[in-house]
Amino acid sequence: MSYSQSQSGAYALILGEHKGIRRLPIIIGGFEAQAIAVELEKMKPTRPLTHDLFKNFAEHYNIFIKEVIIDKFMEGVFFAKLICMQGDEENEIDARTSDAVALAIRFRCPIYTYENIMSEAGIVMEEKAEELMDEEEEQHTGEPDADEYGSNTMDDLNEKLKHAIDNEEYEKASRIRDEINKRSKN
Repeated sequence: MSYSQSQSGAYALILGEHKGIRRLPIIIGGFEAQAIAVELEKMKPTRPLTHDLFKNFAEHYNIFIKEVIIDKFMEGVFFAKLICMQGDEENEIDARTSDAVALAIRFRCPIYTYENIMSEAGIVMEEKAEELMDEEEEQHTGEPDADEYGSNTMDDLNEKLKHAIDNEEYEKASRIRDEINKRSKN
């Protein structure tokens, strides 16, 4: 996931093809990006986010998401379905793609799409382009964080991390967590 250069306040969610070189870029809003990032980063907010509440509710009634299918691409917009199981009964539920991905991560289920969607909207990422993106990401996440939190003690960092999570400042919490992880490796 990265900040979208083309749309202000939006993020690009890049889904990769399993054992392939194509990527499916999906533009999502800031709140949706936050919901995905919170789960990917294994952060535990003090109150459940909407997707966490949905998961808790579904599990309480023995409903599980088996898979997510990105099944349509029309006028630049992706559409998705949740394939849900309750006992032996399978049901499909329409969902925004960003919500479907946030739930797929929480339910640890696969995300699929069709070849025609990958052909139309997918992009092939050259190895050089991927390496360049990885280098830029390392520079972005490495140097500024060290300057921002470099003078803090581990106790200070842990306190700041708790405060950021309590105040639902997940991007800040992610930067603090990265600094803690960096120091733990040393």
